[in-house]
Amino acid sequence: MADEKKAADRRMDAQRFTALTEAYGGEVQRWPQADQAAAALFAQSEDGRAILERAGRLDAMLDGYRIAAPSRVMHAGIVDNAATHLRQGRRQRWWWLGFGLAGIGLAGAVAGLALVTIVSPEVQSDHYVMDANATSFGDAGPDADAIEENL
Repeated sequence: MADEKKAADRRMDAQRFTALTEAYGGEVQRWPQADQAAAALFAQSEDGRAILERAGRLDAMLDGYRIAAPSRVMHAGIVDNAATHLRQGRRQRWWWLGFGLAGIGLAGAVAGLALVTIVSPEVQSDHYVMDANATSFGDAGPDADAIEENL
């Protein structure tokens, strides 16, 4: 009774049989194990033979197709092009890395400037601010008193 139910569940119709031939080809041995028994029964019918014959012709056509090997010139051109592309990619990565580091440095400088500007209070200095005519040793401007030192 269980075997009859399994056989009934695995009955094959033309639509399923066609889908299997399109997916796995015209040899039933290549198909999933669960479908092989039902497919073998359906293959004995007239529709099954016609579908398998059409799939067999397609399999033979695909098996006979060959691609010519590329010439040495084409092979060398592809390898050279790939090497050039890799070098350019590496060079671009280094440039972007440099731009990124420069951007990080600039962002740090801007953040530091903003922090100093915002956080530090504006305090009036009690110290003498040197102008353009002043030096560390005194005023060197035209109004400076001439002091003569006796040696």
